[in-house]
Amino acid sequence: MNEQLFFKKLNNLCTSKEIFYFLSSLEVMSDTMASGALQRICEIEVDDNGLRNPGVLENEVFRALCFQFEFESSKLSNTGLLNALQALIKLRIDPQSTLMASLVSESEERLGKGQLTAEHLCALGESLLELEGPSCATLEQIVNHMQEKDIERWSPREIVVVYKILQVTVREGKQCQNLLNRLNSVTLRTVSQLSPNFASVILNSLVVLHQTRAVPLVTALCKHSVKHVPYFTDHELVNVLEAFLYFGQKVQSFTEALERHVPKSILTMHPQTVSRVMQYCCKKMILSKPIFDAVAERFISDADRLTTDQIAAYIIPFGTLNYPPPSASSLFRKLETVLHTRLRHFQPHTLLNLLHSCVLIQRYPVNFLPKIFSPYFLQKLQAQPPGLNRVVMSQLTQLFLTVTLECPFYEGPKLLSKYQVKAFPTLHSSPDVHLFKRVKTGLLYLLKKRIYFASEVSTPYFYVVDIEIKLDEEGFVLPAAQLEEVHRRIALCVDGQNRFCAHSHNLLGEEAIKQRHLQLLGYEVVQIPFFEIENIQNTRKMADYLHKKIFPSTYGLSE
Repeated sequence: MNEQLFFKKLNNLCTSKEIFYFLSSLEVMSDTMASGALQRICEIEVDDNGLRNPGVLENEVFRALCFQFEFESSKLSNTGLLNALQALIKLRIDPQSTLMASLVSESEERLGKGQLTAEHLCALGESLLELEGPSCATLEQIVNHMQEKDIERWSPREIVVVYKILQVTVREGKQCQNLLNRLNSVTLRTVSQLSPNFASVILNSLVVLHQTRAVPLVTALCKHSVKHVPYFTDHELVNVLEAFLYFGQKVQSFTEALERHVPKSILTMHPQTVSRVMQYCCKKMILSKPIFDAVAERFISDADRLTTDQIAAYIIPFGTLNYPPPSASSLFRKLETVLHTRLRHFQPHTLLNLLHSCVLIQRYPVNFLPKIFSPYFLQKLQAQPPGLNRVVMSQLTQLFLTVTLECPFYEGPKLLSKYQVKAFPTLHSSPDVHLFKRVKTGLLYLLKKRIYFASEVSTPYFYVVDIEIKLDEEGFVLPAAQLEEVHRRIALCVDGQNRFCAHSHNLLGEEAIKQRHLQLLGYEVVQIPFFEIENIQNTRKMADYLHKKIFPSTYGLSE
């Protein structure tokens, strides 16, 4: 029987029993046909959990095939040898058996003699990765041979295998950057042909290999990933999300695809995948209400089965992006229940981040603050990285300020002054320089003299006010340096896009709590958001806008 007819019949067989019967009816077959039969048995009998029917390995026809492969390995064609090796690995044949040792030894001998084509190098590399793992010394030898090959016509599958091998053999891609550059260039031309799995694997490899200069390829892969979002496995989606974060990619259509996919699939998604989705949204400042609402519902039903890190990953973005979902009361009631039962299981910094995120959206963890402010807990914070750095001390200080201003009934321990910062760091809240300059120019036009307002004013309450204006009892503007007879203080918050969620008019949590606290501390807070002033063309119109915004009852002051 010729090979073409053989493979046509083989691929129509649906059970290993049928395959063995078919093979036993043949008087002669080539090694390529025999290895193809082993691969077809793999397709039928092997799934994600391994070999479905171990009895296959005891079949007489199967054992006869293995006997021939073991004792005639030197006579096999490269294709027959390497296809058989791949199939037997998938069938979980003992790696220490004489059969596997014979096939691996023969493959490595042919590798050393330079007898393997690019396709065969990929097949051998994939087999050795599976069989011996990343520590296999032969993998570097394979990479060296690959550098000499013409990779222009490699198939997507071969490209993926090479990325996998390079990922485990090359540190930071330095030794083989020339091969990587060629590979990246070839891959760019094949992006549209890549399956969800291949796209995910390549993106993961580019992250591991620190290919920050392969911008065209990364951009193309990220855009290509959009259509695959519904088809990624959990592991593949995590790889893609991590690549988006690592390379700083922003693809609005990818976010939209996530918004369609996550709410529909959240009940079957692994909690770690949901965590990564929320971390992606949080780091990209993407407030996706469909995703957040679905995650809130999932948390309410599944919180008891989540790890402490997953609990934090689910909840922290709600505070960071200043979004209480429709189910907020049930969500935080469930969180409080979980904290009561599992508080001691949380790592100190994870717990602090979690509780701090709650106060950003006015959820007050007063029952747990005595623990946070205790000397024992503070010592544990100090002992674990990142220790008591400025960000950590700012979170502690803001928790303390929150209970002081918003929870007057709290009578637990206070935060000692040595753990308090003098001013909160401005992670996302530094003023937009261009916007800030335009507002100050408009104010100068309005108030006539620069002495009547101060910018970037440090307060005794840890916050920095963008612009402060002081008024006396009759409502007249006082010089900014004057300390007596100050009846009212106006805090102008010049809110650029960096203080809002991406593509949104929703203030970030750290800016929302600042404005809330400034009001409680006696300031009249006037928000100057970027979207109200970005189209104001000249200084006079800016002054007019500021006048109406700051002094609505004294219109005409600048006349």
